[in-house]
Amino acid sequence: MGRNILVALDDSSNAMRAVQFVAETFTPDHTVTLFSVVQDSATLCEMNSPELTPYFMSQRESFCVLEDKKRELIRDAQEKAGKILMDAGFNSKNIISKLNPKKKGVARDIIEEARSGYDMVVMGRRGLSGIKEFVYGSISQKVLQLTKDVSVLIIN
Repeated sequence: MGRNILVALDDSSNAMRAVQFVAETFTPDHTVTLFSVVQDSATLCEMNSPELTPYFMSQRESFCVLEDKKRELIRDAQEKAGKILMDAGFNSKNIISKLNPKKKGVARDIIEEARSGYDMVVMGRRGLSGIKEFVYGSISQKVLQLTKDVSVLIIN
């Protein structure tokens, strides 16, 4: 019987390397969830409040188009990842795609999802420079440090 694997996925080449690793390393009897976290900007795009700055109001349409494009890129990445897995012999019934709005933060949302019944989290390493990683932090490092009771595998 296979295990439940959570693949934290965005539209980066590092995330695709993680999917490729799963496809090449694990047997097709595993269940793979392709999990993506995106900003919940839909509510912001629908707001029409005087508290919003005039600049945001003037640029809101451009911002909302960009956010829609980001969702589209992530959906495309999930489709591509699913195809990689199916080409490796995984049954489409064992490939689940989830696109969740950000609630607490990307790393914390991944951790929360991991706690809901997964045996392993697989994710790509972002590859920030040392200074950028120190300033901004790394999602993969946060997931690695804060996840309890679930194995975390970070792919270079």
